[in-house]
Formats: sequence, C-alpha cells, structure tokens
Amino acid sequence: MFPSATAPRHGRLALTPRSVAAARRAMASASPQPPPPPPPPQGQHPSPANSNPKAVRVVVKGRVQGVFFRDWTVETARALGLAGWVRNRRDGTVEALLSGDPARVDEMVSRHLPVGPRAAAVTAVVPSPADPVDPAEGFSRKPTA
Repeated sequence: MFPSATAPRHGRLALTPRSVAAARRAMASASPQPPPPPPPPQGQHPSPANSNPKAVRVVVKGRVQGVFFRDWTVETARALGLAGWVRNRRDGTVEALLSGDPARVDEMVSRHLPVGPRAAAVTAVVPSPADPVDPAEGFSRKPTA
C-alpha cells in the first residue's frame, strides 16, 4: 500500500495544492510593502520622462467612425498615462492630440492607433508635431469638429 499524499510521513509535512496556496497567501500578506517614493521638490515634475513631454496631433483614416474608436482611444491613452483629447471629424476621420512621455506617445502612434478597436479598419495614421498639454488635464473625448 502506498502512503497517503495528504498524511505526513516520518515527521514531514505533506504538500497539497491547498496548503501551498495558503502558504503563498500568508507570505504575500506578511511581506512588507515598499514605502512610496518621496514627493519631488516643490515645482519639479515627479519623473524625468515628464520633464520633456512629447505631443503629436494625429489624424486616423479608414473605417474609424461608428466602431467605438474614440472611446477605445480614451481608454488606451489613459492606460498609457497620456494627456490630450480625441474627436470625430466631419470628413470621416478621427483626430487626436496625444501628449506625455515620448516613449508612450510613440507607442500609441506606432502600435495602438494603426490597429484600433476590433471593428475598425485603419488605413493611415498621419502624425504632426503639436504643443504638449498639461498632464493634469487628462485625456478626454471632444465633440465632432
């Protein structure tokens, strides 16, 4: 007869999926959380990336209206920590102003906007330089222009 997988054998503890999960939860709750970073000195930005923001105005062409493109852009830009806005244009395109960390702006322009939400069919993304906006403004949806 084989020893039971749940019964201790020769003074050893038996490891079960339930006991391992409980031990992991106990270790996670017992581990100290690192203290938050100290606030930056008065009048300075919290990170070097924000000290030199990048901004672009983008026109997105294709099947981009009526496919949740503006709401998707708001969600994606906020997830990347960008400021700015997005709106439909009467010519059937979508226009956006993206401002923030240069790497995040580039990621939005080169990786996210060319794909868009599932129902979109983007044929072109045309960026042009723009003036950065205050990060405190966040990212919003504007009315059609």
